[in-house]
Amino acid sequence: MQKLGMRQMKKKQSGTITSILADGELGRRIRDMGLVPGTKIQIMGRAPLYDPVALRAMGFTLTLRNNEANYIIVEVEEAK
Repeated sequence: MQKLGMRQMKKKQSGTITSILADGELGRRIRDMGLVPGTKIQIMGRAPLYDPVALRAMGFTLTLRNNEANYIIVEVEEAK
C-alpha cells in the first residue's frame, strides 16, 4: 500500500488515515472532526477549482480545505 497526503487522493479513492501532521489548534480541530489515525475514508469529489475536497468517513460526508488536507496522511487501498 502507498501513503499519500489526502490532497493528492483522487475521486472515489479509499484509504485509512495513518497520521495527522498538524499541531495546535488545527490539529485539534481535525481530530475533533473524527479524522484520527485508523479512520477509513473515501474521497467523494472536489469543487470545480479543486478546493475544498469532500470525503466520506464514519457514515457522514465532510469537506476540508486543501491546506487542511495537506496535514492528513492516508494509506491508500489498491485499485480493484
